[in-house]
Amino acid sequence: MKKIHPLLPFLLLLILIGCMLLATSIGVVRIPLRDIFQLFSAKLGFGSAANLPEFYEITLFQLRLPRILMSVLVGGALAACGCVFQSIFRNPICDPYILGISSGSSLGGAISFILGWDLLYFGVTLPALCTGLLTLLLIIGVSKLSHRNNTEILLLVGIAINFLISAVITLLIVLNQQEMHKIIFWTMGSLSSVSWSEVSLMLVMTILCVFPFYFYSKDLNIMQMGNDVAQNLGVNTQRVTYISLIFSSLLIAAAVSFCGVIGFIGLIIPHIVRLLFGNNLRSMFTYSLLFGAFFLLIADTLARTIAAPSELPVGSITALTGAPYFIFLLLHKKTI
Repeated sequence: MKKIHPLLPFLLLLILIGCMLLATSIGVVRIPLRDIFQLFSAKLGFGSAANLPEFYEITLFQLRLPRILMSVLVGGALAACGCVFQSIFRNPICDPYILGISSGSSLGGAISFILGWDLLYFGVTLPALCTGLLTLLLIIGVSKLSHRNNTEILLLVGIAINFLISAVITLLIVLNQQEMHKIIFWTMGSLSSVSWSEVSLMLVMTILCVFPFYFYSKDLNIMQMGNDVAQNLGVNTQRVTYISLIFSSLLIAAAVSFCGVIGFIGLIIPHIVRLLFGNNLRSMFTYSLLFGAFFLLIADTLARTIAAPSELPVGSITALTGAPYFIFLLLHKKTI
């Protein structure tokens, strides 16, 4: 086990906060850091921002800050879920989207755009969240029909349903071409329209769903040696598997419902963390949350600045950076 300084997570957290502050100043409207500190001070009641342009406050607090916070939460959540999936299935190329939860949520989003629900109060979020969770229940139900309680069946059923739902989404896009642009852009991932209420909900869900990961981290560590070994050591593998999958799937469905599908974070971040800090899942969860937050924060900042004033789908940025790195990992046998 690699020896890690206990203060390292706090140092990384401080660096992350610094990067978040820097990201608030970058964009189509550039806001100097001194003005950002002045705006924060005024918001906290320690000063006044009367001498600053009014649109600075609107840009910072209504547009940029919710987006930055959401990128940090979603990036960390997807990376932590990647650790869970790779541990449960003992497969280093598993990612949070492999079971089809993302496709299920995307189906709900596509239906929302077609029916015009995206203009209502609950928008795309509620239907996408519901269809994501229904997809998980379908996967578990179908896998139960095999009467074999092993993760391989669960994984194969998830992959099959993933392809099935993806085909349905494709058909919906073809049959509703007037909404095609909205659906495709959303499924490629975007944080452009997040609100404070969505950030608050994502924060609550992240805290609630990540807690079981830490609680079961010892059992998940043992399960990496195989279900038979884990059962002999007293681990209820079926209960740990289902509870971990339910909470991680809930977190994935929430992330997709708010931001669309953002790939590669849950695939490559656990690999990077494993290389740097070892295989202990308790440590991996902590560092995956931080590194995933870094990764998506940087990717989203690039997505909204590279082609400004236009915006790129953040999923394309994560794929452009994540895919080459994953190929690099595959070419080094000690990492896989």
